[in-house]
Amino acid sequence: MVTHQTIGERDTVLTSGDLAALRDNLHEQLLFREEQLRQFAADSPPPADGPHGAGQIEVRVKLAASARMVLADVEAALTRMDTGTYGTCHLCRRPIQRERLLIVPQARYCARCQQVREAAR
Repeated sequence: MVTHQTIGERDTVLTSGDLAALRDNLHEQLLFREEQLRQFAADSPPPADGPHGAGQIEVRVKLAASARMVLADVEAALTRMDTGTYGTCHLCRRPIQRERLLIVPQARYCARCQQVREAAR
């Protein structure tokens, strides 16, 4: 399957090879994040009363939260691939640029909409 996407004046094409490589990349990310979360769960936390204990616990909590967020994004991207909606911006409904997807395969937004979202924060 070849998906033709038009972005303004420029055509970008996601080939079936691109989609297969993106799916493989997402699957690798999925496995990595699942393993990362298993290790966080298995490792005993540092004692909170030590000189750096509270800071280390905070870092572990933030790393685990980040891993869960990325895992959710990756799972959502794989679902979009399965349902045929992968590569479409969630805001403007235009195609997400091929180059962007090759760099950030779990991207939900085109570059323009992502910039608008970040500026609004």
